[in-house]
Amino acid sequence: MSQTHETRRGWMSALAKAPAARLAALFPDLPRHELLRAPEIGAVMVEGRIGGTGGRFNLGEMTVTRCSVRLGQAVGHACVQGRDKDHARRAAVLDALLQGERAEALRTAVLDPLEAEAAATRTVRAEKAGATRVEFFTLMRGED
Repeated sequence: MSQTHETRRGWMSALAKAPAARLAALFPDLPRHELLRAPEIGAVMVEGRIGGTGGRFNLGEMTVTRCSVRLGQAVGHACVQGRDKDHARRAAVLDALLQGERAEALRTAVLDPLEAEAAATRTVRAEKAGATRVEFFTLMRGED
């Protein structure tokens, strides 16, 4: 099954952002795989943008764990926030599996629930933020 770059980018993002315990519950048993790069912990520089869209600046460092695996002909990669080596390995294995014949079954069993839960979390967060929103308006300007 051929995957586009954006499709793969989407599932890699979902796997990296998923809570490690939830990912382990949805996909508990890892198939045999070859470690190309064992899970290793490091740091990356996080960049911000002035005003969200302006010039870049270094915000600070973030701890990440990365891993690369091979399953048959497919190579899977993962880079997750934090120091959880099992999360990185599981995400890399799933990345490799999602490139093969089991992609649709795994999408239904793992990715769809993760994406639905992430959307629900974003909705709750947006509702909480919306409740604190203040709107300002002017009844009459003093220019008359």
